[in-house]
Amino acid sequence: MNSNTFRAPARRLSVVAVATALAAGPAALAGAGSAQATGGDSHRGGRADAVVLRTGLNVSLLNKTVNVPLEVALNEVQAPASAEKTALTARLDGVDGGRPFSVLRADVATAKATVRGGTAQGYSNVARAKMHVPGLPLLSLVEVEQVTSKAVCTAGKRPVAESNLLGAVTVLGKKVTLTAKGTTEVKVPGVGEVSLALSKTQTTSRTAAASALELTVSVNPLKLNVAEVTGTVKLAGAGCETPVGVTPPKESGEKPQGEPEKPVQPKTEANLAETGGSALTPYVAGGAVVLLVAGGGAVAMARRNRG
Repeated sequence: MNSNTFRAPARRLSVVAVATALAAGPAALAGAGSAQATGGDSHRGGRADAVVLRTGLNVSLLNKTVNVPLEVALNEVQAPASAEKTALTARLDGVDGGRPFSVLRADVATAKATVRGGTAQGYSNVARAKMHVPGLPLLSLVEVEQVTSKAVCTAGKRPVAESNLLGAVTVLGKKVTLTAKGTTEVKVPGVGEVSLALSKTQTTSRTAAASALELTVSVNPLKLNVAEVTGTVKLAGAGCETPVGVTPPKESGEKPQGEPEKPVQPKTEANLAETGGSALTPYVAGGAVVLLVAGGGAVAMARRNRG
């Protein structure tokens, strides 16, 4: 009776151990598969832009009851894009009978914006350019020989912004010498005044922006039904934002420090096959050990009962 009483639990223990081992095998495999799964690329694009000329001007007519905005841009692009148009014209109601007038003419006016790999870059270049405002058809607001701006944002590096001015600058017919810091004031009696800021740059941990020239304008031409022109002008601008989740390519010839010359290759299924094993070998061996222990325990209990 005692034998029958304890034999059944021993058998049940053996069955439970086998079922547990068989159930644990698929569960372990499922867990391994989840651990090896990799997520998708977390790349978040970055941004780059460039512009040759952008104006934010307000034109007041002679009666001063009408203000007409002059907000125009030449070759304003965002990545991936480029533009090389060299002239910009505009029309304003009430100014010179609504006929088009030249805002900017240049021999070279290029803007490029790219985002490639881990780098976003904006670039603009203007050469031999003349800018006009309404009411001053013969006198240029500003003339430049050449100005360039560039903004570069690379993953893992500090963003860089730079602007360069080459050659002379003429404002309202006067040649001026610009200072690297602060602003330069140009006043022409009977015409107006212009404040110029040279090579303005700004950077943060992920962004960069540059403009070769920024002008604050206040002129009173009193011609072509124009009483006053006020506002701002930006010449040769560029900006960028660093791409996120992108690893920039390593520079050739560089070797990461602390790594062996010949890294040890990890074992793969092909390596295991050469020795007669496979990726499932650890799980099969584990199951066998569980079965062996369970069977040994059942036999020991049966012998104890018989005794």
